[in-house]
Amino acid sequence: MSTDLSSLAAAPDRFLDDPDPAVRRLAVSGLAGRIEEPAARAAVRARLRIDDAAAVRAEAAEVLAGAGMDVLGDLLQAAGDPDPGVREAAITGIGEVGSPGGVATIEAIARDPGEDRLVVEAAVAALGAIGDPDSLPLLLRLAGSGPPQIRRRAIVALTAFDGPQVEAAFAAAREDRNPLVRDVAEMILGRTITDLPGCGPIAALIADLESDGPREDS
Repeated sequence: MSTDLSSLAAAPDRFLDDPDPAVRRLAVSGLAGRIEEPAARAAVRARLRIDDAAAVRAEAAEVLAGAGMDVLGDLLQAAGDPDPGVREAAITGIGEVGSPGGVATIEAIARDPGEDRLVVEAAVAALGAIGDPDSLPLLLRLAGSGPPQIRRRAIVALTAFDGPQVEAAFAAAREDRNPLVRDVAEMILGRTITDLPGCGPIAALIADLESDGPREDS
């Protein structure tokens, strides 16, 4: 990549059609601070729809999430992208938008046994971010019977809810056969009631999940 980075930073929209996908990705990222502007939003939407590089489409999905409800339809469409990295970014963005209008699509992805594991993890996290009560039964089921990383994600997502079923799920996770699931449950149950549901201290749990080493399979 021989592009003048200072020029790219000053006018990223000029580089959206660059032949180098790495440059286009940086150009899309450079529009994040202007995503509320109609022209910038339209340009990023176009990259999400038409770019042949998955990394560029994924970046566009991440950037578009900052525009809120106006781009929910774009992100829902991108949740069906053939590339799992793009799907993951789009689903995470839907969670950031926080609209119940995305719940049905995300639940279908979370239930799909053939879906990429990281995409399912993003779907579970997004359901917690949205916090729609209709998602509670699915999250409870995943917390009790999903693969270990999904169980962990579901337990964290359940911090957006309350009630005896949720408390029972936390207690059961404390005895989970996987030590990493138990650790998350211990962290949650060690919080005071004012820490729940799902704000600052719990957000740290999500960061912990992102920084894990090799995953456990039990």
